[in-house]
Amino acid sequence: MQDKKSGKKGMFRRFLPYYKKYKGIMLFDMVCALFTTFCELILPLIARFITDKATTDIASLTTRAILSVGGIYLLLRIIDTAAHYYMASVGHVMGAKMETDMRRDMFAHLQDLSSSFYDNTKVGTIMSRITNDLFDVTEFAHHCPEELFISSVKIIVSFIILASFNIWLTLIIFAIIPLIVIFTRYFNQKMRVQFKAQRSQIGELNAQVEDALLGIRVVHSFANEECEKEKFEEGNGKLLSIKKLSYRYMAGFQSSTRFFDGLMYITIVVAGAFFIKYDKLTAADFTAFLLYAATLLGSIRRIVDFMEQFQRGMTGIERFFEVIDTPVEITDSPDAKELTDVVGEICFDNVTFSYSTETDNVLNQLSLQVKPGDTIALVGPSGGGKTTLCSLIPRFYDTTDGVISIDGKDIRSLTLKSLRQSIGVVQQDIYLFSGTVFENIEYGCPGATREQVEEAARLAGAHDFIEELENGYDTYVGERGVKLSGGQKQRIGIARVFLKNPPILILDEATSALDNESERIVQESLERLAKGRTTFVIAHRLTTIKNASTILVLTENGIEEKGTHEELLAQDGLYSRMYAMYSM
Repeated sequence: MQDKKSGKKGMFRRFLPYYKKYKGIMLFDMVCALFTTFCELILPLIARFITDKATTDIASLTTRAILSVGGIYLLLRIIDTAAHYYMASVGHVMGAKMETDMRRDMFAHLQDLSSSFYDNTKVGTIMSRITNDLFDVTEFAHHCPEELFISSVKIIVSFIILASFNIWLTLIIFAIIPLIVIFTRYFNQKMRVQFKAQRSQIGELNAQVEDALLGIRVVHSFANEECEKEKFEEGNGKLLSIKKLSYRYMAGFQSSTRFFDGLMYITIVVAGAFFIKYDKLTAADFTAFLLYAATLLGSIRRIVDFMEQFQRGMTGIERFFEVIDTPVEITDSPDAKELTDVVGEICFDNVTFSYSTETDNVLNQLSLQVKPGDTIALVGPSGGGKTTLCSLIPRFYDTTDGVISIDGKDIRSLTLKSLRQSIGVVQQDIYLFSGTVFENIEYGCPGATREQVEEAARLAGAHDFIEELENGYDTYVGERGVKLSGGQKQRIGIARVFLKNPPILILDEATSALDNESERIVQESLERLAKGRTTFVIAHRLTTIKNASTILVLTENGIEEKGTHEELLAQDGLYSRMYAMYSM
Protein backbone atom coordinates (compact mmCIF):
# COMPACT_ATOMS: atom_id res chain seq x y z
CA MET A 1 0.00 0.00 0.00
CA GLN A 2 2.88 2.34 0.84
CA ASP A 3 4.33 1.73 -2.59
CA LYS A 4 1.10 2.50 -4.33
CA LYS A 5 0.46 5.63 -2.31
CA SER A 6 3.95 7.03 -2.63
CA GLY A 7 4.21 5.89 -6.25
CA LYS A 8 2.46 8.69 -8.12
CA LYS A 9 3.00 11.52 -5.63
CA GLY A 10 6.49 10.34 -4.82
CA MET A 11 7.46 10.20 -8.49
CA PHE A 12 6.16 13.73 -9.05
CA ARG A 13 8.18 15.02 -6.09
CA ARG A 14 11.32 13.26 -7.31
CA PHE A 15 10.79 14.43 -10.88
CA LEU A 16 10.42 18.11 -9.93
CA PRO A 17 14.17 18.75 -9.34
CA TYR A 18 14.74 18.16 -13.07
CA TYR A 19 12.85 21.45 -13.66
CA LYS A 20 15.27 23.39 -11.42
CA LYS A 21 17.84 24.17 -14.13
CA TYR A 22 15.08 25.42 -16.43
CA LYS A 23 12.84 27.31 -13.99
CA GLY A 24 13.28 30.57 -15.98
CA ILE A 25 12.08 28.88 -19.18
CA MET A 26 9.26 27.18 -17.28
CA LEU A 27 8.09 30.44 -15.71
CA PHE A 28 8.01 32.27 -19.06
CA ASP A 29 6.27 29.25 -20.62
CA MET A 30 3.51 29.64 -18.00
CA VAL A 31 3.24 33.37 -18.81
CA CYS A 32 2.84 32.46 -22.50
CA ALA A 33 0.23 29.85 -21.56
CA LEU A 34 -1.66 32.56 -19.67
CA PHE A 35 -1.68 34.78 -22.79
CA THR A 36 -3.00 31.99 -25.02
CA THR A 37 -5.69 31.14 -22.44
CA PHE A 38 -6.75 34.79 -22.15
CA CYS A 39 -7.22 34.97 -25.93
CA GLU A 40 -9.53 31.96 -25.86
CA LEU A 41 -11.57 33.30 -22.93
CA ILE A 42 -12.03 36.77 -24.40
CA LEU A 43 -13.77 35.60 -27.62
CA PRO A 44 -17.09 34.55 -25.95
CA LEU A 45 -17.21 37.94 -24.20
CA ILE A 46 -16.75 39.72 -27.54
CA ALA A 47 -19.54 37.59 -29.07
CA ARG A 48 -21.78 38.38 -26.05
CA PHE A 49 -21.05 42.12 -26.41
CA ILE A 50 -22.00 42.12 -30.12
CA THR A 51 -25.09 39.94 -29.57
CA ASP A 52 -26.25 42.14 -26.69
CA LYS A 53 -25.85 45.33 -28.77
CA ALA A 54 -27.60 43.72 -31.75
CA THR A 55 -30.64 42.66 -29.67
CA THR A 56 -30.97 45.64 -27.34
CA ASP A 57 -29.45 48.73 -29.06
CA ILE A 58 -28.55 48.08 -32.70
CA ALA A 59 -27.77 51.78 -33.27
CA SER A 60 -24.81 51.60 -30.86
CA LEU A 61 -23.23 48.83 -32.99
CA THR A 62 -21.28 51.30 -35.12
CA THR A 63 -18.57 50.54 -37.68
CA ARG A 64 -16.02 52.05 -35.32
CA ALA A 65 -17.15 49.83 -32.45
CA ILE A 66 -17.03 46.69 -34.63
CA LEU A 67 -13.56 47.51 -36.04
CA SER A 68 -12.24 48.42 -32.56
CA VAL A 69 -13.37 45.07 -31.17
CA GLY A 70 -11.89 43.28 -34.20
CA GLY A 71 -8.59 45.20 -33.89
CA ILE A 72 -8.26 44.39 -30.21
CA TYR A 73 -8.88 40.70 -30.84
CA LEU A 74 -6.43 40.67 -33.79
CA LEU A 75 -3.73 42.20 -31.55
CA LEU A 76 -4.43 39.57 -28.92
CA ARG A 77 -4.10 36.85 -31.59
CA ILE A 78 -0.69 38.22 -32.66
CA ILE A 79 0.46 38.02 -29.03
CA ASP A 80 -1.10 34.54 -28.82
CA THR A 81 0.84 33.43 -31.93
CA ALA A 82 4.16 34.59 -30.49
CA ALA A 83 3.38 32.98 -27.14
CA HIS A 84 2.40 29.70 -28.80
CA TYR A 85 5.61 29.70 -30.84
CA TYR A 86 7.67 30.03 -27.67
CA MET A 87 5.74 27.20 -26.00
CA ALA A 88 6.05 24.92 -29.02
CA SER A 89 9.76 25.57 -29.61
CA VAL A 90 11.64 26.60 -26.47
CA GLY A 91 9.21 24.72 -24.24
CA HIS A 92 9.75 21.49 -26.17
CA VAL A 93 13.52 21.98 -26.15
CA MET A 94 13.32 22.30 -22.37
CA GLY A 95 11.55 18.93 -22.26
CA ALA A 96 14.22 17.41 -24.51
CA LYS A 97 16.95 18.78 -22.23
CA MET A 98 15.26 17.25 -19.19
CA GLU A 99 15.04 13.93 -21.04
CA THR A 100 18.77 14.24 -21.80
CA ASP A 101 19.53 14.94 -18.14
CA MET A 102 17.57 11.88 -17.04
CA ARG A 103 19.26 9.68 -19.65
CA ARG A 104 22.66 10.94 -18.47
CA ASP A 105 21.78 10.16 -14.84
CA MET A 106 20.51 6.69 -15.74
CA PHE A 107 23.60 5.85 -17.79
CA ALA A 108 25.87 7.10 -15.00
CA HIS A 109 23.98 4.94 -12.50
CA LEU A 110 24.18 1.91 -14.79
CA GLN A 111 27.95 2.36 -14.95
CA ASP A 112 28.10 2.11 -11.15
CA LEU A 113 25.96 -1.01 -10.80
CA SER A 114 27.81 -4.20 -9.97
CA SER A 115 28.23 -7.32 -12.08
CA SER A 116 25.44 -9.08 -10.15
CA PHE A 117 22.90 -6.61 -11.61
CA TYR A 118 23.97 -7.45 -15.16
CA ASP A 119 23.99 -11.16 -14.33
CA ASN A 120 20.24 -10.93 -13.71
CA THR A 121 19.15 -8.25 -16.20
CA LYS A 122 18.84 -8.44 -19.97
CA VAL A 123 20.80 -5.78 -21.84
CA GLY A 124 17.91 -5.30 -24.30
CA THR A 125 15.61 -4.42 -21.40
CA ILE A 126 18.09 -1.86 -20.09
CA MET A 127 18.46 -0.34 -23.57
CA SER A 128 14.68 0.00 -23.85
CA ARG A 129 14.58 1.89 -20.55
CA ILE A 130 17.38 4.29 -21.42
CA THR A 131 16.02 5.07 -24.91
CA ASN A 132 12.32 4.35 -25.62
CA ASP A 133 11.05 4.85 -22.07
CA LEU A 134 12.47 8.37 -21.91
CA PHE A 135 11.25 9.55 -25.34
CA ASP A 136 7.82 10.41 -23.96
CA VAL A 137 9.33 12.34 -21.05
CA THR A 138 10.07 15.24 -23.44
CA GLU A 139 6.36 15.76 -24.13
CA PHE A 140 5.40 15.01 -20.54
CA ALA A 141 7.91 17.43 -19.00
CA HIS A 142 6.78 20.26 -21.24
CA HIS A 143 3.02 19.66 -21.47
CA CYS A 144 2.20 18.38 -17.99
CA PRO A 145 2.50 21.70 -16.06
CA GLU A 146 1.37 23.66 -19.11
CA GLU A 147 -1.84 21.66 -19.65
CA LEU A 148 -2.68 21.57 -15.94
CA PHE A 149 -2.17 25.34 -15.67
CA ILE A 150 -4.18 26.21 -18.80
CA SER A 151 -7.05 23.87 -17.90
CA SER A 152 -7.21 25.15 -14.33
CA VAL A 153 -7.29 28.79 -15.46
CA LYS A 154 -9.97 28.10 -18.08
CA ILE A 155 -12.23 26.22 -15.68
CA ILE A 156 -11.91 28.74 -12.83
CA VAL A 157 -12.26 31.88 -14.99
CA SER A 158 -15.13 30.34 -16.99
CA PHE A 159 -16.97 29.53 -13.76
CA ILE A 160 -16.56 33.09 -12.45
CA ILE A 161 -17.72 34.70 -15.72
CA LEU A 162 -20.65 32.32 -16.26
CA ALA A 163 -21.74 32.62 -12.61
CA SER A 164 -22.01 36.40 -13.13
CA PHE A 165 -24.50 35.72 -15.96
CA ASN A 166 -26.60 33.00 -14.27
CA ILE A 167 -25.38 31.09 -11.22
CA TRP A 168 -27.98 28.28 -11.52
CA LEU A 169 -27.23 27.35 -15.11
CA THR A 170 -23.51 27.54 -14.24
CA LEU A 171 -23.94 25.10 -11.34
CA ILE A 172 -25.98 22.74 -13.54
CA ILE A 173 -23.32 22.45 -16.25
CA PHE A 174 -20.41 22.31 -13.75
CA ALA A 175 -22.19 19.45 -11.95
CA ILE A 176 -21.40 17.31 -15.01
CA ILE A 177 -17.63 17.81 -14.57
CA PRO A 178 -17.32 15.48 -11.49
CA LEU A 179 -18.90 12.68 -13.56
CA ILE A 180 -16.28 13.27 -16.24
CA VAL A 181 -13.54 13.16 -13.57
CA ILE A 182 -14.81 9.83 -12.16
CA PHE A 183 -14.85 8.15 -15.57
CA THR A 184 -11.51 9.72 -16.48
CA ARG A 185 -9.85 8.45 -13.31
CA TYR A 186 -11.17 4.92 -13.82
CA PHE A 187 -9.90 4.65 -17.39
CA ASN A 188 -6.62 6.40 -16.51
CA GLN A 189 -5.77 3.77 -13.90
CA LYS A 190 -6.51 0.99 -16.37
CA MET A 191 -4.45 2.66 -19.10
CA ARG A 192 -1.50 3.20 -16.78
CA VAL A 193 -1.31 -0.50 -15.93
CA GLN A 194 -1.47 -1.43 -19.62
CA PHE A 195 1.12 1.14 -20.69
CA LYS A 196 3.53 -0.13 -18.05
CA ALA A 197 2.97 -3.72 -19.21
CA GLN A 198 3.50 -2.53 -22.79
CA ARG A 199 6.83 -0.89 -21.92
CA SER A 200 7.94 -4.00 -20.08
CA GLN A 201 7.05 -6.26 -23.02
CA ILE A 202 8.84 -3.94 -25.47
CA GLY A 203 11.95 -4.33 -23.30
CA GLU A 204 11.58 -8.12 -23.37
CA LEU A 205 11.08 -8.06 -27.13
CA ASN A 206 14.17 -5.87 -27.58
CA ALA A 207 16.20 -8.29 -25.48
CA GLN A 208 14.94 -11.22 -27.54
CA VAL A 209 15.77 -9.50 -30.84
CA GLU A 210 19.22 -8.51 -29.58
CA ASP A 211 19.87 -12.08 -28.43
CA ALA A 212 18.79 -13.56 -31.76
CA LEU A 213 20.75 -11.07 -33.90
CA LEU A 214 23.96 -11.22 -31.87
CA GLY A 215 23.79 -14.99 -32.08
CA ILE A 216 22.78 -15.06 -35.76
CA ARG A 217 25.72 -17.24 -36.73
CA VAL A 218 24.71 -19.84 -34.16
CA VAL A 219 21.13 -19.65 -35.44
CA HIS A 220 22.32 -20.22 -39.01
CA SER A 221 24.71 -23.01 -38.05
CA PHE A 222 21.90 -24.97 -36.37
CA ALA A 223 19.35 -24.01 -39.06
CA ASN A 224 17.08 -22.74 -36.29
CA GLU A 225 15.64 -19.75 -38.16
CA GLU A 226 12.09 -21.06 -37.80
CA CYS A 227 12.61 -21.63 -34.07
CA GLU A 228 13.70 -18.01 -33.63
CA LYS A 229 10.76 -16.80 -35.72
CA GLU A 230 8.37 -18.74 -33.49
CA LYS A 231 9.91 -17.28 -30.34
CA PHE A 232 9.69 -13.78 -31.81
CA GLU A 233 6.10 -14.37 -32.91
CA GLU A 234 5.16 -15.36 -29.38
CA GLY A 235 6.71 -12.22 -27.88
CA ASN A 236 5.31 -10.02 -30.65
CA GLY A 237 1.86 -11.54 -30.18
CA LYS A 238 2.00 -10.87 -26.45
CA LEU A 239 2.79 -7.22 -27.16
CA LEU A 240 -0.19 -7.05 -29.53
CA SER A 241 -2.49 -8.50 -26.84
CA ILE A 242 -1.34 -5.87 -24.35
CA LYS A 243 -1.83 -3.10 -26.93
CA LYS A 244 -5.33 -4.36 -27.78
CA LEU A 245 -6.39 -4.09 -24.15
CA SER A 246 -4.81 -0.65 -23.73
CA TYR A 247 -6.61 0.60 -26.85
CA ARG A 248 -9.92 -0.76 -25.52
CA TYR A 249 -9.48 1.28 -22.36
CA MET A 250 -8.44 4.29 -24.43
CA ALA A 251 -11.53 3.87 -26.62
CA GLY A 252 -13.74 3.70 -23.52
CA PHE A 253 -12.02 6.82 -22.23
CA GLN A 254 -12.55 8.80 -25.43
CA SER A 255 -16.11 7.50 -26.04
CA SER A 256 -17.30 8.43 -22.55
CA THR A 257 -15.80 11.89 -23.06
CA ARG A 258 -17.74 12.32 -26.32
CA PHE A 259 -20.91 11.32 -24.50
CA PHE A 260 -20.33 13.95 -21.81
CA ASP A 261 -19.64 16.54 -24.54
CA GLY A 262 -23.12 15.97 -25.91
CA LEU A 263 -24.63 15.87 -22.42
CA MET A 264 -23.16 19.28 -21.55
CA TYR A 265 -24.36 20.90 -24.79
CA ILE A 266 -27.89 19.54 -24.54
CA THR A 267 -28.04 20.59 -20.87
CA ILE A 268 -27.15 24.18 -21.80
CA VAL A 269 -29.64 24.21 -24.68
CA VAL A 270 -32.55 22.77 -22.70
CA ALA A 271 -31.90 24.47 -19.35
CA GLY A 272 -30.90 27.72 -21.10
CA ALA A 273 -34.14 27.70 -23.12
CA PHE A 274 -36.17 27.49 -19.90
CA PHE A 275 -34.19 30.30 -18.31
CA ILE A 276 -34.77 32.46 -21.42
CA LYS A 277 -38.47 31.58 -21.35
CA TYR A 278 -38.79 32.80 -17.76
CA ASP A 279 -36.63 35.87 -18.43
CA LYS A 280 -33.70 34.67 -16.28
CA LEU A 281 -31.22 34.68 -19.15
CA THR A 282 -30.67 36.98 -22.14
CA ALA A 283 -29.93 35.81 -25.69
CA ALA A 284 -26.43 37.34 -25.35
CA ASP A 285 -25.76 35.38 -22.14
CA PHE A 286 -27.07 32.21 -23.76
CA THR A 287 -24.59 32.70 -26.65
CA ALA A 288 -21.77 33.21 -24.16
CA PHE A 289 -22.76 30.02 -22.30
CA LEU A 290 -22.60 27.98 -25.52
CA LEU A 291 -19.21 29.44 -26.46
CA TYR A 292 -17.78 28.91 -22.96
CA ALA A 293 -19.11 25.38 -23.02
CA ALA A 294 -17.06 24.88 -26.20
CA THR A 295 -14.03 26.30 -24.37
CA LEU A 296 -14.60 24.01 -21.38
CA LEU A 297 -15.10 20.95 -23.56
CA GLY A 298 -12.06 21.93 -25.61
CA SER A 299 -10.05 21.97 -22.38
CA ILE A 300 -11.40 18.57 -21.41
CA ARG A 301 -10.60 17.21 -24.89
CA ARG A 302 -7.06 18.54 -24.57
CA ILE A 303 -6.76 16.77 -21.25
CA VAL A 304 -8.20 13.61 -22.83
CA ASP A 305 -5.69 13.80 -25.68
CA PHE A 306 -2.95 14.54 -23.19
CA MET A 307 -3.86 11.67 -20.86
CA GLU A 308 -2.37 9.02 -23.17
CA GLN A 309 0.81 11.10 -23.35
CA PHE A 310 0.62 11.67 -19.61
CA GLN A 311 0.34 7.95 -18.88
CA ARG A 312 3.21 7.13 -21.23
CA GLY A 313 5.33 9.85 -19.62
CA MET A 314 4.48 8.67 -16.11
CA THR A 315 5.27 5.09 -17.10
CA GLY A 316 8.63 6.19 -18.51
CA ILE A 317 9.41 8.14 -15.33
CA GLU A 318 8.32 5.21 -13.17
CA ARG A 319 10.58 2.80 -15.04
CA PHE A 320 13.39 5.40 -14.91
CA PHE A 321 13.21 5.52 -11.12
CA GLU A 322 13.07 1.72 -10.94
CA VAL A 323 16.57 1.70 -12.45
CA ILE A 324 17.78 4.71 -10.44
CA ASP A 325 16.55 3.03 -7.24
CA THR A 326 18.55 -0.13 -7.93
CA PRO A 327 21.12 -0.03 -5.13
CA VAL A 328 24.80 0.27 -5.99
CA GLU A 329 26.15 -2.73 -4.10
CA ILE A 330 29.86 -2.03 -4.53
CA THR A 331 30.93 1.50 -3.62
CA ASP A 332 33.84 3.37 -2.12
CA SER A 333 33.84 3.53 1.67
CA PRO A 334 33.61 7.09 3.08
CA ASP A 335 37.31 7.05 4.02
CA ALA A 336 38.55 5.11 0.95
CA LYS A 337 42.17 5.74 0.01
CA GLU A 338 44.01 5.63 -3.31
CA LEU A 339 46.02 2.51 -4.10
CA THR A 340 49.49 3.73 -5.07
CA ASP A 341 52.99 2.30 -5.50
CA VAL A 342 51.63 -1.22 -5.86
CA VAL A 343 54.10 -3.98 -5.06
CA GLY A 344 51.67 -6.78 -5.86
CA GLU A 345 51.39 -8.81 -2.65
CA ILE A 346 47.87 -10.29 -2.47
CA CYS A 347 46.33 -12.10 0.48
CA PHE A 348 43.04 -14.03 0.71
CA ASP A 349 42.12 -14.43 4.39
CA ASN A 350 39.28 -16.92 5.06
CA VAL A 351 37.36 -15.68 2.02
CA THR A 352 33.82 -17.00 1.57
CA PHE A 353 31.60 -16.07 -1.35
CA SER A 354 28.18 -16.93 -2.74
CA TYR A 355 26.32 -15.16 -5.55
CA SER A 356 23.13 -14.88 -3.49
CA THR A 357 21.64 -15.97 -0.19
CA GLU A 358 19.69 -18.67 -2.03
CA THR A 359 22.77 -20.36 -3.55
CA ASP A 360 25.58 -22.40 -2.03
CA ASN A 361 29.00 -20.93 -1.37
CA VAL A 362 31.28 -20.96 -4.41
CA LEU A 363 34.31 -20.30 -2.18
CA ASN A 364 34.41 -21.36 1.46
CA GLN A 365 36.98 -19.96 3.93
CA LEU A 366 39.70 -19.84 1.28
CA SER A 367 43.11 -18.54 2.38
CA LEU A 368 45.97 -17.75 0.01
CA GLN A 369 49.18 -15.75 0.17
CA VAL A 370 50.63 -14.46 -3.12
CA LYS A 371 54.08 -12.86 -3.25
CA PRO A 372 54.86 -9.90 -5.52
CA GLY A 373 55.66 -11.01 -9.07
CA ASP A 374 54.35 -14.56 -8.56
CA THR A 375 52.30 -16.30 -11.23
CA ILE A 376 49.41 -18.24 -9.71
CA ALA A 377 47.74 -20.72 -12.05
CA LEU A 378 44.20 -21.85 -11.26
CA VAL A 379 43.03 -25.19 -12.64
CA GLY A 380 40.27 -27.64 -11.89
CA PRO A 381 36.78 -28.68 -12.98
CA SER A 382 34.09 -26.16 -13.96
CA GLY A 383 32.25 -24.72 -10.98
CA GLY A 384 35.29 -24.86 -8.71
CA GLY A 385 35.41 -21.06 -8.34
CA LYS A 386 38.43 -20.14 -10.51
CA THR A 387 36.78 -17.20 -12.31
CA THR A 388 34.94 -16.21 -9.14
CA LEU A 389 38.20 -15.99 -7.18
CA CYS A 390 39.72 -13.71 -9.81
CA SER A 391 36.56 -11.58 -10.03
CA LEU A 392 36.81 -10.79 -6.33
CA ILE A 393 40.24 -9.11 -6.67
CA PRO A 394 39.00 -6.08 -8.72
CA ARG A 395 35.74 -6.15 -6.69
CA PHE A 396 33.46 -7.13 -9.54
CA TYR A 397 31.77 -8.84 -6.60
CA ASP A 398 32.34 -8.37 -2.87
CA THR A 399 33.23 -11.23 -0.57
CA THR A 400 30.46 -12.67 1.57
CA ASP A 401 32.97 -13.07 4.38
CA GLY A 402 36.70 -12.74 4.86
CA VAL A 403 39.22 -10.18 3.59
CA ILE A 404 41.23 -9.72 0.40
CA SER A 405 44.18 -7.38 0.72
CA ILE A 406 46.75 -5.91 -1.65
CA ASP A 407 50.07 -4.88 -0.09
CA GLY A 408 48.44 -5.30 3.31
CA LYS A 409 45.48 -3.01 2.52
CA ASP A 410 41.91 -4.36 2.58
CA ILE A 411 40.62 -3.79 -0.98
CA ARG A 412 37.33 -2.51 0.47
CA SER A 413 39.28 0.39 2.03
CA LEU A 414 40.58 1.45 -1.40
CA THR A 415 38.88 3.53 -4.07
CA LEU A 416 37.40 1.36 -6.81
CA LYS A 417 39.03 3.44 -9.54
CA SER A 418 42.57 3.13 -8.18
CA LEU A 419 42.05 -0.58 -7.43
CA ARG A 420 40.81 -1.41 -10.93
CA GLN A 421 43.42 0.81 -12.57
CA SER A 422 46.04 -1.41 -10.91
CA ILE A 423 44.60 -4.61 -12.38
CA GLY A 424 44.64 -5.76 -16.00
CA VAL A 425 42.22 -8.44 -17.20
CA VAL A 426 42.53 -10.50 -20.39
CA GLN A 427 39.54 -12.76 -20.92
CA GLN A 428 38.82 -15.65 -23.24
CA ASP A 429 36.28 -13.59 -25.19
CA ILE A 430 37.92 -10.22 -25.82
CA TYR A 431 35.32 -7.47 -26.17
CA LEU A 432 36.17 -4.94 -28.86
CA PHE A 433 34.12 -1.78 -29.11
CA SER A 434 32.67 -0.60 -32.38
CA GLY A 435 35.45 1.66 -33.68
CA THR A 436 38.99 1.53 -35.01
CA VAL A 437 41.89 -0.67 -33.94
CA PHE A 438 43.62 2.44 -32.52
CA GLU A 439 40.57 3.40 -30.44
CA ASN A 440 40.28 -0.12 -29.03
CA ILE A 441 43.92 -0.25 -27.91
CA GLU A 442 43.88 3.35 -26.66
CA TYR A 443 40.93 2.37 -24.41
CA GLY A 444 43.56 0.92 -22.05
CA CYS A 445 44.91 4.43 -21.42
CA PRO A 446 42.61 7.15 -22.80
CA GLY A 447 44.65 9.98 -24.30
CA ALA A 448 47.68 7.83 -25.14
CA THR A 449 49.79 8.95 -28.09
CA ARG A 450 50.06 7.11 -31.39
CA GLU A 451 53.60 6.05 -30.49
CA GLN A 452 52.47 4.60 -27.15
CA VAL A 453 49.66 2.65 -28.82
CA GLU A 454 51.99 1.25 -31.47
CA GLU A 455 54.58 0.25 -28.85
CA ALA A 456 51.88 -1.59 -26.87
CA ALA A 457 50.84 -3.38 -30.08
CA ARG A 458 54.45 -4.41 -30.75
CA LEU A 459 54.78 -5.86 -27.24
CA ALA A 460 51.55 -7.78 -27.82
CA GLY A 461 52.77 -9.12 -31.15
CA ALA A 462 49.96 -7.28 -32.94
CA HIS A 463 51.75 -4.48 -34.78
CA ASP A 464 52.63 -6.47 -37.92
CA PHE A 465 49.12 -7.77 -38.66
CA ILE A 466 47.60 -4.38 -37.84
CA GLU A 467 49.87 -2.70 -40.39
CA GLU A 468 48.66 -5.19 -43.00
CA LEU A 469 45.00 -4.28 -42.44
CA GLU A 470 43.29 -2.09 -45.03
CA ASN A 471 43.70 1.13 -43.04
CA GLY A 472 46.23 0.01 -40.47
CA TYR A 473 45.45 1.31 -37.01
CA ASP A 474 42.51 3.27 -38.44
CA THR A 475 40.76 0.11 -39.66
CA TYR A 476 37.18 -0.20 -38.44
CA VAL A 477 36.88 -3.51 -36.56
CA GLY A 478 33.10 -3.91 -36.81
CA GLU A 479 30.66 -4.59 -34.00
CA ARG A 480 32.43 -6.66 -31.32
CA GLY A 481 35.39 -7.05 -33.67
CA VAL A 482 33.64 -9.35 -36.16
CA LYS A 483 36.07 -8.37 -38.94
CA LEU A 484 39.04 -9.84 -37.04
CA SER A 485 40.06 -13.41 -36.24
CA GLY A 486 40.05 -14.75 -32.69
CA GLY A 487 43.84 -14.51 -32.42
CA GLN A 488 43.87 -10.95 -33.75
CA LYS A 489 41.21 -9.84 -31.29
CA GLN A 490 43.11 -11.50 -28.47
CA ARG A 491 46.35 -9.68 -29.32
CA ILE A 492 44.54 -6.34 -29.55
CA GLY A 493 43.08 -7.07 -26.11
CA ILE A 494 46.57 -7.85 -24.79
CA ALA A 495 47.92 -4.64 -26.35
CA ARG A 496 45.19 -2.75 -24.52
CA VAL A 497 46.45 -4.17 -21.21
CA PHE A 498 50.11 -3.51 -22.15
CA LEU A 499 49.13 0.14 -22.64
CA LYS A 500 47.39 0.18 -19.26
CA ASN A 501 50.57 -1.28 -17.70
CA PRO A 502 48.99 -2.62 -14.47
CA PRO A 503 51.07 -4.22 -11.69
CA ILE A 504 48.52 -7.03 -11.25
CA LEU A 505 47.29 -9.23 -14.09
CA ILE A 506 44.40 -11.67 -14.48
CA LEU A 507 44.37 -14.01 -17.49
CA ASP A 508 41.03 -15.80 -17.73
CA GLU A 509 41.48 -18.71 -20.17
CA ALA A 510 42.97 -16.21 -22.60
CA THR A 511 44.11 -18.83 -25.16
CA SER A 512 41.60 -21.67 -24.78
CA ALA A 513 39.50 -20.69 -27.81
CA LEU A 514 42.44 -20.31 -30.24
CA ASP A 515 43.99 -22.65 -32.77
CA ASN A 516 47.51 -23.95 -32.11
CA GLU A 517 49.36 -21.33 -34.16
CA SER A 518 47.35 -18.42 -32.73
CA GLU A 519 47.74 -19.88 -29.23
CA ARG A 520 51.53 -19.97 -29.62
CA ILE A 521 51.70 -16.32 -30.72
CA VAL A 522 49.28 -15.14 -28.03
CA GLN A 523 51.02 -17.21 -25.35
CA GLU A 524 54.32 -15.50 -26.15
CA SER A 525 52.58 -12.11 -25.83
CA LEU A 526 51.06 -13.12 -22.49
CA GLU A 527 54.42 -14.24 -21.14
CA ARG A 528 55.90 -10.84 -22.02
CA LEU A 529 52.88 -9.16 -20.43
CA ALA A 530 53.12 -11.20 -17.20
CA LYS A 531 56.84 -10.54 -16.69
CA GLY A 532 57.42 -8.67 -13.44
CA ARG A 533 53.70 -8.59 -12.55
CA THR A 534 51.67 -10.51 -9.99
CA THR A 535 49.63 -12.73 -12.27
CA PHE A 536 46.63 -15.01 -11.90
CA VAL A 537 46.14 -17.44 -14.77
CA ILE A 538 42.97 -19.48 -15.23
CA ALA A 539 44.12 -22.30 -17.47
CA HIS A 540 42.22 -24.80 -19.56
CA ARG A 541 45.30 -26.16 -21.34
CA LEU A 542 47.67 -27.27 -18.60
CA THR A 543 50.70 -27.23 -20.89
CA THR A 544 50.62 -23.40 -20.79
CA ILE A 545 51.16 -23.11 -17.00
CA LYS A 546 54.16 -25.38 -16.38
CA ASN A 547 56.31 -22.37 -15.41
CA ALA A 548 53.82 -20.90 -12.91
CA SER A 549 55.20 -20.09 -9.45
CA THR A 550 52.26 -21.90 -7.85
CA ILE A 551 49.46 -24.00 -9.29
CA LEU A 552 46.21 -24.27 -7.35
CA VAL A 553 43.78 -27.10 -8.08
CA LEU A 554 40.36 -25.67 -7.18
CA THR A 555 37.28 -27.87 -6.74
CA GLU A 556 33.95 -27.38 -4.98
CA ASN A 557 35.81 -28.45 -1.79
CA GLY A 558 38.28 -25.56 -2.10
CA ILE A 559 42.03 -25.83 -2.77
CA GLU A 560 42.57 -29.55 -3.30
CA GLU A 561 46.22 -29.33 -4.30
CA LYS A 562 48.89 -26.65 -4.31
CA GLY A 563 52.46 -26.57 -5.63
CA THR A 564 54.65 -26.22 -8.69
CA HIS A 565 54.11 -28.28 -11.83
CA GLU A 566 56.79 -30.81 -10.82
CA GLU A 567 55.54 -31.04 -7.22
CA LEU A 568 51.98 -31.72 -8.28
CA LEU A 569 53.00 -34.34 -10.80
CA ALA A 570 55.00 -36.07 -8.08
CA GLN A 571 51.94 -36.15 -5.80
CA ASP A 572 50.15 -38.25 -8.43
CA GLY A 573 46.83 -36.69 -7.50
CA LEU A 574 44.07 -34.82 -9.33
CA TYR A 575 46.46 -32.47 -11.17
CA SER A 576 48.61 -35.37 -12.33
CA ARG A 577 45.56 -37.16 -13.74
CA MET A 578 44.31 -33.97 -15.43
CA TYR A 579 47.72 -33.30 -16.96
CA ALA A 580 48.01 -36.86 -18.23
CA MET A 581 44.55 -36.56 -19.83
CA TYR A 582 45.36 -33.22 -21.55
CA SER A 583 48.75 -34.50 -22.73
CA MET A 584 47.29 -37.52 -24.52
